[in-house]
Amino acid sequence: QVQVVESGGGLVQPGGSLRLSCAASGSIFMIYNMGWYRQAPGKQRELVARITNADRTNYADSVKGRFTISRDNAKNTVYLQMNSLKPEDTAVYYCNAYLVQNRGIQGDYWGQGTQVSVSS
Repeated sequence: QVQVVESGGGLVQPGGSLRLSCAASGSIFMIYNMGWYRQAPGKQRELVARITNADRTNYADSVKGRFTISRDNAKNTVYLQMNSLKPEDTAVYYCNAYLVQNRGIQGDYWGQGTQVSVSS
C-alpha cells in the first residue's frame, strides 16, 4: 500500500509565501521523481515543478525564480517553497511521485490536493 499525503496550502496575500509538503509512504523501494502540479478552475492540470532522484529540477516559466522544489530522500518527502505569490498562482496543488514498489511494480501516485489561494 502506497500513500501520498500533502499539506501546507492556505490563503495568503499577494507577495506572501507558503511552503507545501508531500510525503510518500508504504511499500516503496525507491522514488524516481517527485513533482508538484496545479489546476485552476476551468483549466488543465499543469506542471509546476519536478525533481528527479539525482536532484535535477524543472520549473514552469511562470514560477521560475519564485518557487523552489526540494526533496528529502530519507523521508520520501518533497517540498515546494513558494515566494512572491501572485493571484495567478491560485489553484489546487497536487503532489506526484513516480516510484517503484517493493514488489517491483512502478507507476505514478498522486496526493489528494491542497488549495492555495492568493488574494488581498
